[in-house]
Amino acid sequence: MQQLNRVAIIGGTRIPFCRSNTAYSQLSNLDMLSDTLQQLVDKCQLKGQKIDDVIAGAVTTHSRDWNLTREAILSTSLSPATPGTTLQMACGTSLQAALLLAGRIASGQIDTAIAAGTDTTSDAPLVLQPRLSKRILGASQAKTFSGKLKSFKGLGLRELTPQAPANGEPRTRLSMGQHCELMAKEWGITRQDQDQWAMESHLKAAAAYEDGFFDSLLRPYHGVARDNNLRADSNLEKLSSLKPVFDRSAAGTLTAGNSTPLTDGAAAVYLTSEAYALKHGLQVQAWLTQGRTSAVDFVGGDGLLMAPTVAVSELLSQTSLSLQDFDYYEIHEAFAAQVLCTLKAWESEEYCRDKLGLTQALGAIDRERINVNGSSLAVGHPFAATGARILGTLSSLLSAQKSRRGLISICTAGGMGAAAILESPE
Repeated sequence: MQQLNRVAIIGGTRIPFCRSNTAYSQLSNLDMLSDTLQQLVDKCQLKGQKIDDVIAGAVTTHSRDWNLTREAILSTSLSPATPGTTLQMACGTSLQAALLLAGRIASGQIDTAIAAGTDTTSDAPLVLQPRLSKRILGASQAKTFSGKLKSFKGLGLRELTPQAPANGEPRTRLSMGQHCELMAKEWGITRQDQDQWAMESHLKAAAAYEDGFFDSLLRPYHGVARDNNLRADSNLEKLSSLKPVFDRSAAGTLTAGNSTPLTDGAAAVYLTSEAYALKHGLQVQAWLTQGRTSAVDFVGGDGLLMAPTVAVSELLSQTSLSLQDFDYYEIHEAFAAQVLCTLKAWESEEYCRDKLGLTQALGAIDRERINVNGSSLAVGHPFAATGARILGTLSSLLSAQKSRRGLISICTAGGMGAAAILESPE
């Protein structure tokens, strides 16, 4: 049996994340992905090099974004012989990209790769009404001017109204926030606990900036030096004053303060084989050792954002590790309630038995080790970029440590989840 190669994370980078319709309102996914890839090229000295494979993606895209990744590559100083593939797995896109590439590196198919993601809801596509779309297509195919006019015969004003983009689940017609409200009620997650988690995320991220942790991970972009969602003065009084936004009744607990905002941004990570890193004198930040993606039957009643509980459980079974065998945990904060539901589920013997097929609960995590530099609630969440952001953050954290291990957990739309394990180079 062929021995698998170790997969090295050499470095990651991102642009500051910004609330939608603010600093990046005039930028496209192609703009941000191209510029972020170029930042990675500059940081890792990849100018003119042919990378074996690049996988990136976006969730909110236009039809014009034909193979977004390849077009972004051609806008950088990478060798134009570098191939690119565009992927979409909602909020897990760039982590899934990294896992797919890691599999190819581990098996010896390739030696170098880049995983990346970008998203903007400032440049969200507007969809035409189906009837109007058919009229326009008919007009474009007509041979004569009269034929083109005929395509618009009987055109009604209602047909001219575009369909605004929405983040609702096609199967349930509920938004992610509405689904998370249902989860919060099922697990008894209080508004106060959600606000507390959100506040701590902001304070930890602000402290990380002050300590210089992010200095090597992002560069100023279009006049922005820090994530503009970050509130260094976040406090419970301000958070508790906000009204619920998904369930506006007295029972609602999710607010704009304890939920991630719509965000624009991009992130990228450079991966190589161990042999390639050694041959070229590259400093390894961390090893990407294991990954897992899973899904739950959210249409049948499972919580939409509970799939990470499954992914992590299956990952632990594969590796014979316990949930407590990690020094750091990076849990994507789509909503404070989602993180708190996940932690409570892992502590529940009933849930772990009935949903995860275990004989006992996975147990509690030391919360001082979770998202030690803040996470999505503070820095924002450009859907497809979050996985690469977290990979870059955790690998940078591990690079300064010895004999340390980190766990990544990301929930995604569609009732899916992704998990991964990173280990320090020592």
